[in-house]
Amino acid sequence: MIKYFLIVNKQGQTRLSKYYEHVDINKHTLLETEVVKRCLSRSNEQCSFIEYKDFKLIHRQYAALFIVVGVDDTETEMAIYEFIHNSFVGGFRNQYPKI
Repeated sequence: MIKYFLIVNKQGQTRLSKYYEHVDINKHTLLETEVVKRCLSRSNEQCSFIEYKDFKLIHRQYAALFIVVGVDDTETEMAIYEFIHNSFVGGFRNQYPKI
């Protein structure tokens, strides 16, 4: 199950966040900071799947944006990775063809 969805830029600023479980507003900031730091610190040669606390992070970079999805252990990483690509990266290409 998807727990949350984030779009952040290379500077680590959250551009969009959607939580599918209740999380206190104070924990939002801390969670986003830790998750973004982990994803931005990885090189392109490293895997896009990260184990973090009680869930998995699947991230993908598109231009200057990072799309991060937090899921529980029941989700398949490749299915979410493909979901990110088909839904968002493909959508960005259709909407903004010159990027």
